[in-house]
Amino acid sequence: MTGWQFAGALAVLAAGTYALRVVGLMLRTRTTVSPAVEALMERSTMVLLIAVGLTTTLFEGSDLAGPARPIGVAVGVLAAWFKAPLVAVIVLAAASTAVLRLAGVP
Repeated sequence: MTGWQFAGALAVLAAGTYALRVVGLMLRTRTTVSPAVEALMERSTMVLLIAVGLTTTLFEGSDLAGPARPIGVAVGVLAAWFKAPLVAVIVLAAASTAVLRLAGVP
């Protein structure tokens, strides 16, 4: 893929995203959605985010990641659970993964 093809694809994606948002704003005032559908959409958003997070946590390409990465993510989740600042969550997760990898855990 050349640079021009990439730039063209990026421009098409940006234009499509912008058009979808504009159409959403225009239709929001013309249509009504039931509370059940809104609740379902909120849940589906969370399910999608969790699925992406789990996929990137457990897999490295098409192979399973070693245990160091999931343990590091678990440390970060635990720090977030106890309401640590975001910087602390990121540093704790990265540091625990790095220490495990230095110790020889893949």
